[in-house]
Amino acid sequence: METVPKMISTKDLSYLEDLFSWSFTSAKVAKHFSKEVKDQEIQDAILQFEGIQKNICLTVLNILKGEFHEPNNQ
Repeated sequence: METVPKMISTKDLSYLEDLFSWSFTSAKVAKHFSKEVKDQEIQDAILQFEGIQKNICLTVLNILKGEFHEPNNQ
């Protein structure tokens, strides 16, 4: 992946903020619904989706800290 610039534009920061917000909300909703379903296969799929969303949040945070690293795939 390309190197993240040391300075992020206002437009890029706004996009990262939106991406983090969407992913954080998606992870919270997935966590909630994973507790509501009884089917283990569906629960596993929802938890996998939650993990993907958490990785996106961590990636955004790492970009903002200037420490971009590829997240671990789950």
